Amino acid sequence: MRKEFRALLVAALLLAQVAILPNAPASPLPRSENQNEPNAQKELLKEVRHVLVMLPYYSVFDNLSYRVEGDKVTLEGQVVRPSLKSDAEAAVKSVSGVSSVVNNIEVLPPSPMDDKLRRAVYRAIYGAPSLSRYGFAAVPSMHIIVKSGNVTLEGVVDNESDKNVAGVRANGVPNVFSVKNNLQVVGRGK
Repeated sequence: MRKEFRALLVAALLLAQVAILPNAPASPLPRSENQNEPNAQKELLKEVRHVLVMLPYYSVFDNLSYRVEGDKVTLEGQVVRPSLKSDAEAAVKSVSGVSSVVNNIEVLPPSPMDDKLRRAVYRAIYGAPSLSRYGFAAVPSMHIIVKSGNVTLEGVVDNESDKNVAGVRANGVPNVFSVKNNLQVVGRGK
């Protein structure tokens, strides 16, 4: 029965390709908003985001952000796999209109304890009935970064309540030293 439930859950997750929230993963770093920003710059932002989200090993345990300044792209964030850092740089370099890429992505140190915490925090957050809907996107909108027992939550949620529930659920996981809740509230619940 349990194996059947897992198989059903995996199938549901694979079929749920429609993102619940726009701009959730691989979000641009904050910058000044300019209404007169050229269309070419907006298209470049859109294309950089697209190539980052489409990376095959980009997961809920990675956080990628970027900044576009003219034709230069600066990548930041944290990843579990070292290959994802180089894949992200190569993908962004291949975008038409990008002349240089500064890769400031941090590769998280390998740690079996951190791996266990990642899974436990994932189950705690996405297992909550009020938060489970965030896990149905191809790349979920809440990212769980674990480094040396310290958890950082990145991404976006619909309302302040969801942000608080995620923080409380992550804090309730045994062996977590600290939780930094960087989730941003977007949508109707502001």
